[in-house]
Amino acid sequence: MRSNSRPMMTYTILIIIVMVGLGILLAQLTRSYFINIFEERVEVESQYFATYLKEYSEDEDLDRAELRDLSEQLKTAMIFKSDEDGIILDTVDTLGDISEEEKHIIIDRISSDNVSLREGKLINDVFYVPLDFQLQGKDGTLVFLAPASSLTDITKNIWTLIGLVLLLGLLIIFMIGHNIFSKYIRPIRAAAKVSNELAKGNYKARTYEGHFGEAGQLSRSINILARNLQEMTSTKGMQENQLEAVINNMGNGLVLIDERGYILLVNKAFVDTFGGDSSEYISYLYHDAIPHKAIHDTVKKIYMFEETISETFLLPVQIDRKHLEVTGAPILSEDYKWKGIVLVFHDITELKQLEQMRKDFVANVSHELKTPITSIRGFSETLLDGAMKDEAMLEQFLQIILKESGRLQSLIQDLLELSKLEKEDFHLNIEEMDFQRLLNDLLPIVNQHAEKKGVTIHTDIKGTTKVEGDTSRLKQVFMNLLTNAVNYTPSEGEVSIACTETEDHIVVSVSDNGVGIPEDEISRIFERFYRVDKARSRNSGGTGLGLAIVKHIVEAHQGTIHVESTVNVGTTFQVSIPKKFTKN
Repeated sequence: MRSNSRPMMTYTILIIIVMVGLGILLAQLTRSYFINIFEERVEVESQYFATYLKEYSEDEDLDRAELRDLSEQLKTAMIFKSDEDGIILDTVDTLGDISEEEKHIIIDRISSDNVSLREGKLINDVFYVPLDFQLQGKDGTLVFLAPASSLTDITKNIWTLIGLVLLLGLLIIFMIGHNIFSKYIRPIRAAAKVSNELAKGNYKARTYEGHFGEAGQLSRSINILARNLQEMTSTKGMQENQLEAVINNMGNGLVLIDERGYILLVNKAFVDTFGGDSSEYISYLYHDAIPHKAIHDTVKKIYMFEETISETFLLPVQIDRKHLEVTGAPILSEDYKWKGIVLVFHDITELKQLEQMRKDFVANVSHELKTPITSIRGFSETLLDGAMKDEAMLEQFLQIILKESGRLQSLIQDLLELSKLEKEDFHLNIEEMDFQRLLNDLLPIVNQHAEKKGVTIHTDIKGTTKVEGDTSRLKQVFMNLLTNAVNYTPSEGEVSIACTETEDHIVVSVSDNGVGIPEDEISRIFERFYRVDKARSRNSGGTGLGLAIVKHIVEAHQGTIHVESTVNVGTTFQVSIPKKFTKN
Protein backbone atom coordinates (compact mmCIF):
# COMPACT_ATOMS: atom_id res chain seq x y z
CA MET A 1 0.00 0.00 0.00
CA ARG A 2 2.85 2.33 0.87
CA SER A 3 4.58 1.68 -2.45
CA ASN A 4 1.32 2.27 -4.31
CA SER A 5 0.77 5.74 -2.74
CA ARG A 6 4.38 6.89 -3.03
CA PRO A 7 4.15 8.25 -6.61
CA MET A 8 0.87 10.03 -5.82
CA MET A 9 2.39 11.65 -2.74
CA THR A 10 5.40 12.73 -4.76
CA TYR A 11 3.25 14.33 -7.45
CA THR A 12 1.00 15.99 -4.85
CA ILE A 13 3.92 17.54 -2.97
CA LEU A 14 5.41 18.73 -6.25
CA ILE A 15 2.11 20.40 -7.28
CA ILE A 16 1.72 22.03 -3.86
CA ILE A 17 5.23 23.45 -4.04
CA VAL A 18 4.57 24.79 -7.55
CA MET A 19 1.22 26.34 -6.54
CA VAL A 20 2.61 27.88 -3.34
CA GLY A 21 5.51 29.31 -5.29
CA LEU A 22 3.09 30.65 -7.90
CA GLY A 23 0.93 32.16 -5.13
CA ILE A 24 3.89 33.91 -3.56
CA LEU A 25 4.97 35.22 -6.95
CA LEU A 26 1.45 36.49 -7.82
CA ALA A 27 1.03 38.04 -4.38
CA GLN A 28 4.28 39.93 -4.71
CA LEU A 29 3.52 41.04 -8.23
CA THR A 30 0.01 42.17 -7.23
CA ARG A 31 1.34 43.94 -4.15
CA SER A 32 3.96 45.74 -6.18
CA TYR A 33 1.38 46.64 -8.80
CA PHE A 34 -1.09 48.12 -6.29
CA ILE A 35 1.64 49.90 -4.37
CA ASN A 36 2.67 51.60 -7.60
CA ILE A 37 -0.95 52.57 -8.22
CA PHE A 38 -1.23 53.93 -4.67
CA GLU A 39 1.98 55.84 -5.07
CA GLU A 40 0.75 57.46 -8.27
CA ARG A 41 -2.68 58.21 -6.80
CA VAL A 42 -1.37 59.60 -3.54
CA GLU A 43 1.26 61.68 -5.31
CA VAL A 44 -1.38 63.14 -7.60
CA GLU A 45 -3.68 63.84 -4.69
CA SER A 46 -0.83 65.27 -2.63
CA GLN A 47 -0.04 67.74 -5.45
CA TYR A 48 -3.70 68.63 -5.61
CA PHE A 49 -3.90 69.21 -1.86
CA ALA A 50 -0.62 71.08 -1.84
CA THR A 51 -1.91 73.41 -4.59
CA TYR A 52 -5.18 73.78 -2.77
CA LEU A 53 -3.47 74.67 0.55
CA LYS A 54 -1.10 77.17 -1.06
CA GLU A 55 -4.09 79.34 -1.94
CA TYR A 56 -4.50 80.16 1.71
CA SER A 57 -2.56 83.26 2.75
CA GLU A 58 -0.95 83.65 6.06
CA ASP A 59 -3.85 85.57 7.50
CA GLU A 60 -6.66 83.61 5.95
CA ASP A 61 -8.11 80.88 8.09
CA LEU A 62 -8.22 77.31 6.81
CA ASP A 63 -11.63 76.00 5.90
CA ARG A 64 -11.23 72.81 7.88
CA ALA A 65 -14.71 71.56 7.08
CA GLU A 66 -14.02 71.81 3.39
CA LEU A 67 -10.71 70.02 3.84
CA ARG A 68 -12.41 67.23 5.76
CA ASP A 69 -15.04 66.84 3.05
CA LEU A 70 -12.33 66.76 0.46
CA SER A 71 -10.38 64.08 2.41
CA GLU A 72 -13.51 62.01 2.81
CA GLN A 73 -14.34 62.25 -0.89
CA LEU A 74 -10.82 61.37 -2.05
CA LYS A 75 -10.24 58.81 0.68
CA THR A 76 -7.04 60.63 1.49
CA ALA A 77 -6.31 62.17 4.90
CA MET A 78 -3.73 64.85 5.59
CA ILE A 79 -1.69 65.88 8.56
CA PHE A 80 0.40 68.98 8.78
CA LYS A 81 2.95 69.04 11.52
CA SER A 82 4.66 72.33 12.12
CA ASP A 83 8.25 72.32 13.18
CA GLU A 84 7.37 74.77 15.95
CA ASP A 85 3.72 74.26 16.89
CA GLY A 86 3.23 70.56 16.22
CA ILE A 87 0.14 69.25 14.45
CA ILE A 88 -1.93 72.07 13.01
CA LEU A 89 -4.04 70.12 10.52
CA ASP A 90 -5.43 66.58 10.92
CA THR A 91 -8.20 65.02 8.83
CA VAL A 92 -7.47 61.39 9.69
CA ASP A 93 -10.65 61.01 11.69
CA THR A 94 -12.69 61.48 8.50
CA LEU A 95 -11.46 58.03 7.42
CA GLY A 96 -12.44 55.13 9.60
CA ASP A 97 -9.82 52.77 8.10
CA ILE A 98 -6.82 54.42 9.85
CA SER A 99 -6.40 53.82 13.57
CA GLU A 100 -4.81 56.17 16.06
CA GLU A 101 -2.01 53.73 16.60
CA GLU A 102 -1.14 53.70 12.90
CA LYS A 103 -1.36 57.53 12.79
CA HIS A 104 1.06 57.93 15.70
CA ILE A 105 3.48 55.42 14.19
CA ILE A 106 3.53 57.45 10.96
CA ILE A 107 3.95 60.78 12.82
CA ASP A 108 6.83 59.27 14.84
CA ARG A 109 8.45 58.12 11.63
CA ILE A 110 8.29 61.47 9.86
CA SER A 111 9.52 63.19 13.06
CA SER A 112 12.68 61.06 12.92
CA ASP A 113 15.88 62.49 11.59
CA ASN A 114 16.37 59.33 9.56
CA VAL A 115 15.91 60.30 5.92
CA SER A 116 14.78 56.80 4.85
CA LEU A 117 11.94 56.85 7.38
CA ARG A 118 10.68 60.14 5.98
CA GLU A 119 10.11 58.67 2.55
CA GLY A 120 6.67 57.44 1.44
CA LYS A 121 6.00 53.87 2.54
CA LEU A 122 3.32 51.39 3.36
CA ILE A 123 2.97 50.64 7.01
CA ASN A 124 0.41 48.07 8.07
CA ASP A 125 -2.56 48.85 5.82
CA VAL A 126 -1.81 52.62 5.41
CA PHE A 127 0.21 54.25 2.66
CA TYR A 128 1.71 57.69 3.50
CA VAL A 129 3.66 60.35 1.59
CA PRO A 130 5.48 63.09 3.56
CA LEU A 131 6.25 66.51 1.94
CA ASP A 132 8.16 69.46 3.24
CA PHE A 133 5.54 72.23 3.20
CA GLN A 134 4.91 75.78 4.41
CA LEU A 135 1.42 76.49 5.54
CA GLN A 136 0.41 80.04 6.50
CA GLY A 137 4.01 81.01 6.99
CA LYS A 138 4.87 77.98 9.12
CA ASP A 139 7.41 75.40 8.00
CA GLY A 140 6.63 71.77 8.62
CA THR A 141 5.76 68.42 7.08
CA LEU A 142 2.58 67.74 5.21
CA VAL A 143 1.69 64.04 5.29
CA PHE A 144 -0.91 62.42 3.04
CA LEU A 145 -2.39 59.10 4.22
CA ALA A 146 -4.47 56.64 2.21
CA PRO A 147 -5.83 53.33 3.57
CA ALA A 148 -4.61 50.22 1.67
CA SER A 149 -6.93 47.61 3.15
CA SER A 150 -8.02 46.66 -0.36
CA LEU A 151 -4.46 45.48 -0.97
CA THR A 152 -4.81 42.96 1.86
CA ASP A 153 -8.18 41.85 0.52
CA ILE A 154 -6.73 41.36 -2.91
CA THR A 155 -3.90 39.27 -1.43
CA LYS A 156 -6.40 37.16 0.48
CA ASN A 157 -8.45 36.72 -2.67
CA ILE A 158 -5.35 35.69 -4.57
CA TRP A 159 -4.52 33.02 -1.97
CA THR A 160 -8.13 31.86 -1.89
CA LEU A 161 -8.16 31.57 -5.66
CA ILE A 162 -4.83 29.75 -5.59
CA GLY A 163 -6.16 27.40 -2.91
CA LEU A 164 -9.25 26.62 -4.97
CA VAL A 165 -7.15 26.09 -8.07
CA LEU A 166 -4.77 23.92 -6.05
CA LEU A 167 -7.62 21.83 -4.69
CA LEU A 168 -9.15 21.48 -8.13
CA GLY A 169 -5.74 20.67 -9.58
CA LEU A 170 -5.13 18.01 -6.90
CA LEU A 171 -8.49 16.43 -7.63
CA ILE A 172 -7.71 16.38 -11.34
CA ILE A 173 -4.22 15.05 -10.66
CA PHE A 174 -5.62 12.40 -8.33
CA MET A 175 -8.13 11.30 -10.94
CA ILE A 176 -5.53 11.31 -13.70
CA GLY A 177 -2.98 9.61 -11.42
CA HIS A 178 -5.50 6.99 -10.34
CA ASN A 179 -6.37 6.35 -13.96
CA ILE A 180 -2.70 6.09 -14.93
CA PHE A 181 -1.98 3.91 -11.91
CA SER A 182 -4.89 1.59 -12.68
CA LYS A 183 -4.13 1.33 -16.40
CA TYR A 184 -0.33 1.29 -16.39
CA ILE A 185 1.45 1.22 -13.06
CA ARG A 186 -0.65 -1.48 -11.37
CA PRO A 187 -0.49 -3.86 -14.37
CA ILE A 188 3.25 -3.32 -14.66
CA ARG A 189 3.74 -4.00 -10.95
CA ALA A 190 1.53 -7.08 -11.14
CA ALA A 191 3.51 -8.26 -14.17
CA ALA A 192 6.79 -7.60 -12.30
CA LYS A 193 5.52 -9.58 -9.30
CA VAL A 194 4.53 -12.50 -11.51
CA SER A 195 7.90 -12.29 -13.28
CA ASN A 196 9.66 -12.56 -9.90
CA GLU A 197 7.55 -15.61 -9.04
CA LEU A 198 8.41 -17.17 -12.39
CA ALA A 199 12.10 -16.47 -11.74
CA LYS A 200 11.73 -18.33 -8.43
CA GLY A 201 10.24 -21.33 -10.21
CA ASN A 202 6.57 -20.77 -9.32
CA TYR A 203 5.09 -21.32 -12.77
CA LYS A 204 1.52 -21.31 -11.42
CA ALA A 205 1.62 -17.52 -10.87
CA ARG A 206 -0.73 -15.45 -13.08
CA THR A 207 -1.61 -11.76 -13.49
CA TYR A 208 -4.94 -10.05 -14.29
CA GLU A 209 -5.56 -9.70 -18.04
CA GLY A 210 -8.43 -7.17 -18.05
CA HIS A 211 -6.18 -4.19 -18.81
CA PHE A 212 -6.05 -2.21 -22.05
CA GLY A 213 -3.30 -1.09 -24.38
CA GLU A 214 0.34 -1.98 -23.86
CA ALA A 215 -0.25 -2.88 -20.20
CA GLY A 216 -2.90 -5.42 -21.19
CA GLN A 217 -0.64 -6.83 -23.88
CA LEU A 218 2.18 -7.13 -21.31
CA SER A 219 -0.14 -8.96 -18.87
CA ARG A 220 -1.31 -11.36 -21.55
CA SER A 221 2.25 -12.01 -22.69
CA ILE A 222 3.36 -12.71 -19.10
CA ASN A 223 0.50 -15.17 -18.62
CA ILE A 224 1.26 -16.90 -21.93
CA LEU A 225 4.91 -17.18 -20.85
CA ALA A 226 3.86 -18.57 -17.45
CA ARG A 227 1.55 -21.15 -19.05
CA ASN A 228 4.25 -22.21 -21.50
CA LEU A 229 6.81 -22.51 -18.70
CA GLN A 230 4.36 -24.49 -16.57
CA GLU A 231 3.58 -26.79 -19.48
CA MET A 232 7.27 -27.22 -20.27
CA THR A 233 8.08 -27.88 -16.61
CA SER A 234 5.19 -30.32 -16.31
CA THR A 235 6.28 -32.10 -19.47
CA LYS A 236 9.89 -32.13 -18.31
CA GLY A 237 8.82 -33.40 -14.88
CA MET A 238 6.75 -36.16 -16.47
CA GLN A 239 9.65 -37.09 -18.71
CA GLU A 240 12.03 -37.11 -15.73
CA ASN A 241 9.59 -39.22 -13.73
CA GLN A 242 9.13 -41.59 -16.64
CA LEU A 243 12.88 -41.79 -17.19
CA GLU A 244 13.45 -42.34 -13.47
CA ALA A 245 10.73 -45.01 -13.41
CA VAL A 246 12.27 -46.74 -16.43
CA ILE A 247 15.79 -46.57 -14.98
CA ASN A 248 14.76 -47.78 -11.51
CA ASN A 249 12.47 -50.54 -12.78
CA MET A 250 14.62 -51.88 -15.55
CA GLY A 251 15.86 -55.35 -14.84
CA ASN A 252 19.49 -54.50 -15.59
CA GLY A 253 21.81 -52.55 -13.31
CA LEU A 254 22.92 -49.13 -14.57
CA VAL A 255 25.80 -46.88 -13.53
CA LEU A 256 26.63 -43.42 -14.88
CA ILE A 257 30.21 -42.22 -14.38
CA ASP A 258 31.42 -38.70 -15.22
CA GLU A 259 34.59 -37.81 -17.07
CA ARG A 260 36.57 -37.63 -13.80
CA GLY A 261 35.55 -41.11 -12.66
CA TYR A 262 32.92 -40.13 -10.09
CA ILE A 263 29.63 -42.04 -10.00
CA LEU A 264 26.65 -39.81 -10.85
CA LEU A 265 23.80 -42.33 -10.93
CA VAL A 266 22.96 -45.89 -9.93
CA ASN A 267 19.59 -47.54 -10.31
CA LYS A 268 17.69 -49.92 -8.03
CA ALA A 269 18.69 -53.04 -9.97
CA PHE A 270 22.38 -52.21 -9.49
CA VAL A 271 21.93 -51.65 -5.73
CA ASP A 272 19.97 -54.90 -5.42
CA THR A 273 22.72 -56.77 -7.23
CA PHE A 274 25.78 -55.32 -5.51
CA GLY A 275 24.19 -54.53 -2.14
CA GLY A 276 24.38 -51.45 0.07
CA ASP A 277 22.59 -48.16 -0.58
CA SER A 278 22.75 -45.67 -3.45
CA SER A 279 24.38 -43.11 -1.13
CA GLU A 280 27.37 -45.49 -0.81
CA TYR A 281 28.05 -45.16 -4.56
CA ILE A 282 26.95 -41.71 -5.77
CA SER A 283 29.67 -39.00 -5.65
CA TYR A 284 32.42 -41.62 -5.03
CA LEU A 285 35.17 -42.72 -7.42
CA TYR A 286 34.08 -45.87 -9.21
CA HIS A 287 37.18 -47.89 -8.21
CA ASP A 288 36.56 -47.03 -4.52
CA ALA A 289 32.81 -47.68 -4.50
CA ILE A 290 32.77 -50.85 -6.67
CA PRO A 291 35.41 -53.34 -5.45
CA HIS A 292 35.52 -55.56 -8.54
CA LYS A 293 38.60 -55.64 -10.72
CA ALA A 294 36.67 -56.82 -13.79
CA ILE A 295 34.58 -53.62 -13.72
CA HIS A 296 37.70 -51.49 -13.22
CA ASP A 297 39.32 -53.14 -16.25
CA THR A 298 36.20 -52.54 -18.35
CA VAL A 299 36.13 -48.83 -17.47
CA LYS A 300 39.83 -48.50 -18.26
CA LYS A 301 39.34 -50.13 -21.67
CA ILE A 302 36.49 -47.74 -22.47
CA TYR A 303 38.68 -44.76 -21.59
CA MET A 304 41.55 -46.21 -23.59
CA PHE A 305 39.76 -47.31 -26.79
CA GLU A 306 36.74 -44.93 -26.65
CA GLU A 307 34.36 -47.62 -27.84
CA THR A 308 31.69 -49.95 -26.46
CA ILE A 309 33.19 -52.80 -24.41
CA SER A 310 31.46 -55.95 -23.09
CA GLU A 311 32.93 -58.23 -20.44
CA THR A 312 31.61 -61.05 -18.24
CA PHE A 313 32.59 -61.71 -14.63
CA LEU A 314 31.50 -63.74 -11.63
CA LEU A 315 29.96 -62.05 -8.58
CA PRO A 316 29.75 -64.07 -5.30
CA VAL A 317 26.53 -63.20 -3.40
CA GLN A 318 26.26 -65.06 -0.06
CA ILE A 319 25.64 -68.71 -0.99
CA ASP A 320 25.09 -67.97 -4.68
CA ARG A 321 27.24 -66.83 -7.55
CA LYS A 322 25.97 -64.43 -10.19
CA HIS A 323 27.23 -64.30 -13.73
CA LEU A 324 27.12 -60.71 -14.94
CA GLU A 325 27.80 -59.21 -18.32
CA VAL A 326 28.82 -55.57 -18.16
CA THR A 327 28.48 -53.43 -21.27
CA GLY A 328 30.09 -50.01 -21.15
CA ALA A 329 29.95 -47.17 -23.65
CA PRO A 330 31.53 -43.70 -23.70
CA ILE A 331 29.29 -40.63 -23.51
CA LEU A 332 30.44 -37.90 -25.89
CA SER A 333 29.01 -34.44 -26.55
CA GLU A 334 28.18 -33.12 -30.02
CA ASP A 335 31.69 -31.71 -30.30
CA TYR A 336 33.15 -35.10 -29.24
CA LYS A 337 34.17 -34.04 -25.75
CA TRP A 338 34.15 -36.61 -22.96
CA LYS A 339 31.06 -36.50 -20.74
CA GLY A 340 31.46 -39.83 -18.99
CA ILE A 341 30.69 -43.54 -19.22
CA VAL A 342 27.51 -45.58 -18.89
CA LEU A 343 27.70 -49.15 -17.64
CA VAL A 344 24.83 -51.63 -17.99
CA PHE A 345 24.95 -54.91 -16.03
CA HIS A 346 23.05 -57.88 -17.46
CA ASP A 347 22.41 -60.78 -15.08
CA ILE A 348 23.11 -63.83 -17.20
CA THR A 349 23.19 -66.24 -14.26
CA GLU A 350 20.15 -68.18 -15.40
CA LEU A 351 21.54 -68.50 -18.90
CA LYS A 352 24.87 -69.68 -17.55
CA GLN A 353 23.17 -72.02 -15.12
CA LEU A 354 20.97 -73.48 -17.84
CA GLU A 355 23.98 -73.92 -20.08
CA GLN A 356 26.05 -75.41 -17.28
CA MET A 357 23.07 -77.48 -16.14
CA ARG A 358 22.77 -79.09 -19.52
CA LYS A 359 26.46 -79.88 -19.56
CA ASP A 360 26.57 -81.06 -15.95
CA PHE A 361 23.40 -83.08 -16.26
CA VAL A 362 24.73 -85.10 -19.16
CA ALA A 363 28.17 -85.45 -17.64
CA ASN A 364 27.09 -86.08 -14.05
CA VAL A 365 24.17 -88.33 -14.79
CA SER A 366 26.32 -90.30 -17.20
CA HIS A 367 29.08 -90.52 -14.60
CA GLU A 368 26.76 -91.29 -11.69
CA LEU A 369 24.88 -93.95 -13.64
CA LYS A 370 27.97 -95.39 -15.24
CA THR A 371 29.57 -96.54 -11.98
CA PRO A 372 26.69 -98.62 -10.54
CA ILE A 373 25.64 -99.92 -13.96
CA THR A 374 29.22 -100.92 -14.75
CA SER A 375 29.51 -102.62 -11.39
CA ILE A 376 26.21 -104.47 -11.78
CA ARG A 377 27.06 -105.54 -15.30
CA GLY A 378 30.59 -106.57 -14.45
CA PHE A 379 29.67 -108.66 -11.46
CA SER A 380 26.70 -110.13 -13.33
CA GLU A 381 28.98 -111.25 -16.19
CA THR A 382 31.42 -112.67 -13.68
CA LEU A 383 28.68 -114.67 -12.05
CA LEU A 384 27.45 -115.93 -15.40
CA ASP A 385 30.98 -116.96 -16.34
CA GLY A 386 30.97 -119.47 -13.48
CA ALA A 387 31.56 -117.51 -10.30
CA MET A 388 28.02 -118.35 -9.14
CA LYS A 389 29.15 -121.90 -8.37
CA ASP A 390 31.30 -120.48 -5.56
CA GLU A 391 28.74 -119.78 -2.82
CA ALA A 392 30.99 -117.35 -0.92
CA MET A 393 31.81 -115.38 -4.04
CA LEU A 394 28.16 -115.54 -5.15
CA GLU A 395 26.95 -113.95 -1.93
CA GLN A 396 29.69 -111.28 -2.06
CA PHE A 397 28.90 -110.33 -5.65
CA LEU A 398 25.16 -110.30 -5.01
CA GLN A 399 25.68 -107.95 -2.05
CA ILE A 400 27.70 -105.61 -4.28
CA ILE A 401 25.01 -105.75 -6.98
CA LEU A 402 22.31 -104.99 -4.38
CA LYS A 403 24.30 -102.05 -3.02
CA GLU A 404 24.91 -100.56 -6.46
CA SER A 405 21.28 -101.02 -7.50
CA GLY A 406 20.17 -99.29 -4.30
CA ARG A 407 22.56 -96.47 -5.09
CA LEU A 408 21.16 -96.28 -8.61
CA GLN A 409 17.62 -96.22 -7.26
CA SER A 410 18.53 -93.42 -4.80
CA LEU A 411 20.05 -91.37 -7.60
CA ILE A 412 17.00 -91.75 -9.81
CA GLN A 413 14.70 -90.97 -6.89
CA ASP A 414 16.62 -87.74 -6.07
CA LEU A 415 16.52 -86.70 -9.72
CA LEU A 416 12.77 -87.21 -9.82
CA GLU A 417 12.40 -85.34 -6.51
CA LEU A 418 14.45 -82.39 -7.70
CA SER A 419 12.57 -82.28 -11.00
CA LYS A 420 9.27 -82.24 -9.10
CA LEU A 421 10.46 -79.35 -6.88
CA GLU A 422 11.46 -77.26 -9.88
CA LYS A 423 8.12 -77.53 -11.62
CA GLU A 424 6.04 -74.36 -11.72
CA ASP A 425 2.92 -76.20 -10.55
CA PHE A 426 4.70 -77.65 -7.50
CA HIS A 427 2.80 -76.97 -4.27
CA LEU A 428 3.34 -77.67 -0.61
CA ASN A 429 0.88 -79.38 1.75
CA ILE A 430 0.69 -76.54 4.24
CA GLU A 431 -0.46 -77.40 7.77
CA GLU A 432 0.17 -76.11 11.28
CA MET A 433 2.81 -78.20 13.10
CA ASP A 434 4.74 -78.30 16.35
CA PHE A 435 8.19 -77.41 15.01
CA GLN A 436 10.21 -78.63 18.02
CA ARG A 437 8.40 -81.96 17.93
CA LEU A 438 9.27 -82.30 14.23
CA LEU A 439 12.96 -81.95 15.05
CA ASN A 440 12.77 -84.32 18.02
CA ASP A 441 11.17 -86.99 15.81
CA LEU A 442 14.29 -86.98 13.60
CA LEU A 443 16.82 -87.39 16.40
CA PRO A 444 16.40 -91.15 17.06
CA ILE A 445 17.07 -91.95 13.39
CA VAL A 446 20.13 -89.71 13.26
CA ASN A 447 21.42 -90.88 16.66
CA GLN A 448 21.47 -94.48 15.43
CA HIS A 449 23.66 -93.50 12.47
CA ALA A 450 25.85 -91.27 14.68
CA GLU A 451 26.44 -93.99 17.29
CA LYS A 452 27.72 -96.37 14.60
CA LYS A 453 30.25 -93.72 13.55
CA GLY A 454 31.12 -92.59 17.06
CA VAL A 455 29.76 -89.07 16.68
CA THR A 456 28.05 -87.27 19.56
CA ILE A 457 24.91 -85.20 18.89
CA HIS A 458 24.08 -82.23 21.13
CA THR A 459 20.60 -80.73 21.05
CA ASP A 460 19.14 -77.42 22.21
CA ILE A 461 15.47 -77.73 21.25
CA LYS A 462 12.97 -76.18 23.65
CA GLY A 463 9.42 -74.88 23.44
CA THR A 464 6.36 -75.65 21.33
CA THR A 465 6.39 -73.21 18.43
CA LYS A 466 3.57 -73.43 15.93
CA VAL A 467 4.73 -73.12 12.33
CA GLU A 468 2.80 -73.31 9.05
CA GLY A 469 4.56 -75.55 6.52
CA ASP A 470 4.86 -78.92 4.80
CA THR A 471 5.83 -81.39 7.54
CA SER A 472 7.29 -84.09 5.28
CA ARG A 473 9.34 -81.62 3.25
CA LEU A 474 10.77 -79.89 6.31
CA LYS A 475 11.70 -83.29 7.78
CA GLN A 476 13.50 -83.99 4.52
CA VAL A 477 15.47 -80.71 4.90
CA PHE A 478 16.72 -81.28 8.43
CA MET A 479 17.28 -85.01 7.96
CA ASN A 480 19.55 -84.20 5.01
CA LEU A 481 21.47 -81.54 6.98
CA LEU A 482 21.90 -83.79 10.04
CA THR A 483 22.94 -86.76 7.91
CA ASN A 484 25.51 -84.69 6.06
CA ALA A 485 26.84 -83.30 9.36
CA VAL A 486 27.34 -86.87 10.71
CA ASN A 487 28.82 -88.15 7.42
CA TYR A 488 31.42 -85.36 7.19
CA THR A 489 32.38 -85.43 10.87
CA PRO A 490 35.19 -87.83 11.83
CA SER A 491 34.91 -90.38 14.62
CA GLU A 492 34.73 -88.90 18.12
CA GLY A 493 33.44 -85.68 16.55
CA GLU A 494 30.45 -83.62 17.59
CA VAL A 495 27.27 -82.42 15.87
CA SER A 496 24.89 -79.92 17.43
CA ILE A 497 21.40 -78.77 16.53
CA ALA A 498 19.85 -75.64 18.09
CA CYS A 499 16.46 -74.08 17.64
CA THR A 500 15.72 -70.40 18.40
CA GLU A 501 12.85 -68.15 17.45
CA THR A 502 12.22 -64.47 16.70
CA GLU A 503 8.94 -62.62 16.47
CA ASP A 504 8.20 -63.83 12.91
CA HIS A 505 10.70 -66.61 12.21
CA ILE A 506 12.12 -69.77 13.66
CA VAL A 507 15.85 -70.40 13.14
CA VAL A 508 17.55 -73.83 13.19
CA SER A 509 21.34 -74.17 13.26
CA VAL A 510 23.10 -77.47 12.43
CA SER A 511 26.82 -77.39 13.27
CA ASP A 512 29.65 -79.91 13.12
CA ASN A 513 33.41 -79.95 13.71
CA GLY A 514 34.15 -81.91 10.58
CA VAL A 515 36.28 -81.35 7.49
CA GLY A 516 34.69 -77.97 6.56
CA ILE A 517 34.22 -76.38 3.16
CA PRO A 518 36.74 -74.12 1.36
CA GLU A 519 35.52 -70.54 1.14
CA ASP A 520 35.66 -70.39 -2.65
CA GLU A 521 33.38 -73.45 -2.92
CA ILE A 522 30.67 -72.42 -0.44
CA SER A 523 28.64 -70.69 -3.16
CA ARG A 524 28.57 -73.90 -5.26
CA ILE A 525 27.55 -76.55 -2.72
CA PHE A 526 23.86 -76.10 -3.60
CA GLU A 527 24.47 -76.93 -7.26
CA ARG A 528 23.36 -80.29 -8.59
CA PHE A 529 25.93 -83.10 -8.35
CA TYR A 530 28.50 -80.71 -6.86
CA ARG A 531 30.72 -82.37 -4.26
CA VAL A 532 33.49 -80.72 -2.26
CA ASP A 533 35.20 -84.08 -1.64
CA LYS A 534 33.92 -86.24 -4.47
CA ALA A 535 35.49 -89.49 -3.29
CA ARG A 536 34.25 -89.17 0.31
CA SER A 537 30.78 -88.11 -0.82
CA ARG A 538 30.39 -91.02 -3.20
CA ASN A 539 31.71 -93.51 -0.66
CA SER A 540 29.20 -92.22 1.90
CA GLY A 541 26.37 -92.96 -0.51
CA GLY A 542 25.59 -89.35 -1.43
CA THR A 543 24.18 -88.46 -4.84
CA GLY A 544 25.25 -84.79 -4.87
CA LEU A 545 21.62 -83.66 -5.05
CA GLY A 546 20.74 -83.41 -1.38
CA LEU A 547 21.64 -79.77 -0.75
CA ALA A 548 20.02 -78.69 -4.06
CA ILE A 549 16.79 -80.30 -2.79
CA VAL A 550 17.23 -78.64 0.61
CA LYS A 551 17.58 -75.22 -0.94
CA HIS A 552 14.48 -75.63 -3.13
CA ILE A 553 12.34 -76.75 -0.18
CA VAL A 554 13.52 -73.88 2.08
CA GLU A 555 12.88 -71.30 -0.64
CA ALA A 556 9.45 -72.83 -1.32
CA HIS A 557 8.65 -72.10 2.36
CA GLN A 558 9.86 -68.47 1.76
CA GLY A 559 12.78 -69.10 4.06
CA THR A 560 16.55 -68.65 3.76
CA ILE A 561 19.57 -70.88 4.27
CA HIS A 562 23.00 -69.59 5.21
CA VAL A 563 26.36 -71.40 5.43
CA GLU A 564 29.48 -70.61 7.45
CA SER A 565 32.45 -72.94 7.23
CA THR A 566 36.16 -73.18 7.93
CA VAL A 567 38.36 -75.98 6.58
CA ASN A 568 39.26 -78.55 9.29
CA VAL A 569 37.27 -76.57 11.86
CA GLY A 570 33.64 -77.20 10.99
CA THR A 571 30.50 -76.08 9.20
CA THR A 572 27.27 -74.42 10.32
CA PHE A 573 24.04 -74.44 8.29
CA GLN A 574 21.46 -71.92 9.49
CA VAL A 575 17.87 -72.24 8.22
CA SER A 576 15.26 -69.51 8.85
CA ILE A 577 11.59 -70.40 8.28
CA PRO A 578 8.69 -67.89 8.68
CA LYS A 579 6.05 -68.92 11.21
CA LYS A 580 3.23 -67.82 8.92
CA PHE A 581 3.20 -69.12 5.37
CA THR A 582 2.15 -66.51 2.80
CA LYS A 583 1.15 -67.47 -0.72
CA ASN A 584 3.08 -65.76 -3.50
